[in-house]
Amino acid sequence: MSEELIPENPEQETEENEAAEPVKQRKNGLYPAVSDELADNMKSGWADTELHDLQPIAQAEHTAARRAALSARFPGERLVIPAGNLKTRSNDTEYAFRASTEYAYLTGDQTQDGVLVLEPTGDTGHEATLYLLPRSNRENGEFWLDGQGELWVGRRNSLTEAEQLLGVPAKDVRELPAALAEATGPVRNVRGHDAAIEAALTDKVTAERDEELRVHLSEARLVKDAFEIAELQKACDATARGFEDVVKSLDKAEATSERFIEGTFFLRARIEGNDIGYGSICAAGPHATTLHWVRNDGAVRAGELLLLDAGVETNDLYTADVTRTLPINGTFSPLQRKIYDAVYEAQEAGIAAVKPGADYRDFHDAAQRVLAEKLVEWGLLGDLSVDKVLELGLQRRWTLHGTGHMLGMDVHDCAAARTETYVNGTLEPGVCLTVEPGLYFQADDLTVPEEYRGIGVRIEDDILVTEDGNRNLSDSLPRRADEVEAWMARLKG
Repeated sequence: MSEELIPENPEQETEENEAAEPVKQRKNGLYPAVSDELADNMKSGWADTELHDLQPIAQAEHTAARRAALSARFPGERLVIPAGNLKTRSNDTEYAFRASTEYAYLTGDQTQDGVLVLEPTGDTGHEATLYLLPRSNRENGEFWLDGQGELWVGRRNSLTEAEQLLGVPAKDVRELPAALAEATGPVRNVRGHDAAIEAALTDKVTAERDEELRVHLSEARLVKDAFEIAELQKACDATARGFEDVVKSLDKAEATSERFIEGTFFLRARIEGNDIGYGSICAAGPHATTLHWVRNDGAVRAGELLLLDAGVETNDLYTADVTRTLPINGTFSPLQRKIYDAVYEAQEAGIAAVKPGADYRDFHDAAQRVLAEKLVEWGLLGDLSVDKVLELGLQRRWTLHGTGHMLGMDVHDCAAARTETYVNGTLEPGVCLTVEPGLYFQADDLTVPEEYRGIGVRIEDDILVTEDGNRNLSDSLPRRADEVEAWMARLKG
């Protein structure tokens, strides 16, 4: 990575100040200064690259409707929703930027430092403005000297271009903190994303009111619109292709490690989407009993199982969340199949319980009952009845986690929603959730027969509630044991 001219702690100024203030240079850079002649040379000789007649992004109509609903919920109040800032990974390198879910949901924009402000127009209604970084300044050398200048990190849209694409008036975000500091009247802010915005609003907001805004925006995403459903389907389809890629390369994973599986799936995520939606779980052998095994540095051995939990995040930031447990050599052993079939039966019961009007908890209860029945049948819980096991939660030693969660722009979507609207709520068309029962027998669990130890199985699919039931968005991947074996044999040739 080149480092010659990136400045140390570049300062953000208004455009007027930028023209007068030179960009600071990096400490220990090989070029100690910029000559006047070079500075003048870099100011001129550049073609006009402004883009004209741009069409709105695909979701502009939907983001406008979302902002209108938000406006109706908080009449007469200024609402501030930041995208967030870059986060340092090491010294002067940053993590890849991912806009806050609330901001991207309401704007369709994904650029760093952006802020959406809904300014009240009276007792009802709001005027939306997007505050964004404009094109890099060429007068003071920002575009080629600043670490975030366009010659270093790439061109960004002009404010005019952003307005055309997003359907919202755009202004320079560097002017916003001062404007907010002078603002009067009630304000709400989505916290945790932009320290400068929070500092400007410190005496104008309360934690309680800001939390109400965050909760509302979480609950607004419980029911997906048509654009979101299409994105989730796209994510699931790409994820299925990623799983196929993994099966085709299992021999290479056996020769290396779980990291080959991780890298294989990541390639598909970057080809067909923005990224992975969360850290891929590529858990082979006994690692499959660790729920969030993301180290992915273990051996991949024939005769054992691979639990692959991974999802592609689309370019519009909607993620799939799918798990398959696969026999690495292509064939389940009798014990592996017995445990796998139990989880499959539990998932079938869970999926059948997903329908409009059902309680959110119904699918979890249905799946847990099947697993408890199997554990009792296998003699792992003494002479207790299934009802007593469920009453005491004893099955959880081996089932561990809830059977699913909401899915959308966040893999665990709508997490800030109130309990009464989420886990104690009622399903309705447009809700998307995962159904993912599992059984996990730890390698050191002396309460189960030795042959069970180190076996972990989870099957997970992404289920959309429809008007008359549900639709499995990830059903292009086989689930039944015999279908999994046939699918793997076909892919391996």
